[in-house]
Amino acid sequence: TLKKEPHGIGQSLFLQAGSDELTTWGEFIMLTTSLEQQHGRDQQKRTDSNGRVYFVNHNTRITQWEDPRSQGQLNEKPLPEGWEMRFTVDGIPYFVDHNRRTTTYIDPRTGKSALDNGPQIAYVRDFKAKVQYFRFWCQQLAMPQHIKITVSRKTLFEDSFQQGALILWLSNFIGTEYRMLSYWIFNHPLHYFVCFHVLQALFHGKFIDTGFSLPFYKRILNKPVGLKDLESVDPEFYNSLIWVKENDIEECGLEMFFSVDKEILGEIKSHDLKPNGSNILVTEENKEEYIRLVAEWRLSRGVEEQTQAFFEGFNEILPQQYLQYFDAKELEVLLCGMQEIDLNDWQRHTIYRHYTRTSRQIVWFWQFVKEIDNEKRMRLLQFVTGTCRLPVGGFADLMGSNGPQKFCIEKVGKENWLPRSHTCFNRLDLPPYKNYEQLKEKLLFAIEETEGFGQE
Repeated sequence: TLKKEPHGIGQSLFLQAGSDELTTWGEFIMLTTSLEQQHGRDQQKRTDSNGRVYFVNHNTRITQWEDPRSQGQLNEKPLPEGWEMRFTVDGIPYFVDHNRRTTTYIDPRTGKSALDNGPQIAYVRDFKAKVQYFRFWCQQLAMPQHIKITVSRKTLFEDSFQQGALILWLSNFIGTEYRMLSYWIFNHPLHYFVCFHVLQALFHGKFIDTGFSLPFYKRILNKPVGLKDLESVDPEFYNSLIWVKENDIEECGLEMFFSVDKEILGEIKSHDLKPNGSNILVTEENKEEYIRLVAEWRLSRGVEEQTQAFFEGFNEILPQQYLQYFDAKELEVLLCGMQEIDLNDWQRHTIYRHYTRTSRQIVWFWQFVKEIDNEKRMRLLQFVTGTCRLPVGGFADLMGSNGPQKFCIEKVGKENWLPRSHTCFNRLDLPPYKNYEQLKEKLLFAIEETEGFGQE
């Protein structure tokens, strides 16, 4: 359950139907979102088929990854920006500094070590580990209690919001089959409380069918948006700013000021990009600032109040520190889920420019895609198209900024160049690399080690 008070997050829910139309549903709806922390001699340490240690409480019949002896001893204060906590196979916590790409057993919040003279752990960029860490903090915020709420079919949505309840499973009155109610909640035509239900989805590990743009995810994470984020939103506006960036506006005689015009209810009004902007001339010296400000304005144009309310509500309920180790693309996957990518469908609906299907670089590209796991395929798809989501028709129905646009690989650049992408055209600029290892190295660097790298 998401409450405005952090300690109220994750409470178990016990709902009983009222005396009205809900009586046809069955007697009870129940959801348990947290495990009670158990200690004592009833605990047993076991190992799963993958060698990972977990703990069993025979008294309560509860299993968990975390060592119950360490629970209550872990600092619940959020980690510094760029840090996350993971656990070894023996359940020992250690800490990852993504800023310096190092690991340590020393808790950066306390300066104390979880294990003296422990073995060094290699730094690994691991999305699954980040998700586990996020789920761990959700569990830490959980309350091992039940809340009894009476709801009505007619006012289910309103009652759900007011009480902070997330109803997931419905027991049918006739028979024992269960069916998901997440569709009713998350796809309800009257989804007034977008922020609240986005947070519910994140907290409970549920997915939404329609996500947001990557620039919006960046803003959720309080990361700056800029010119490179504009292409997928407004490619024509983006191209005009690229022209301003690459040309001498003073030689061209352009007269621009730090202000833009916008239409409100049919009336044209001027908006200053900075204080007194309508009187500040754009020059070669300050045009980089102008481009940055106008790009930020375009990305939030017309929805400033709505997005600000969303972000304020988001940060009020879920502290931003718990998402700080995700980038925008990973947050999209966390919220929208990861589709299983059909490699054959991808190959069938890919077009080539200045390459052919039999070109060495193309053969190597598909060899690379076959060798990587689905998570990296998703990141490659995000790098080129700007999203991890495929349409219902798969790659055949990919859309660009101007309509249907198939995945495209174009021969561009020199062998020492890194790949680039054009998200509004679903196009990958792939240089003519000399061997497979070089292609693999460059592609992995582009999709894993950078945030919005090489995107236009």
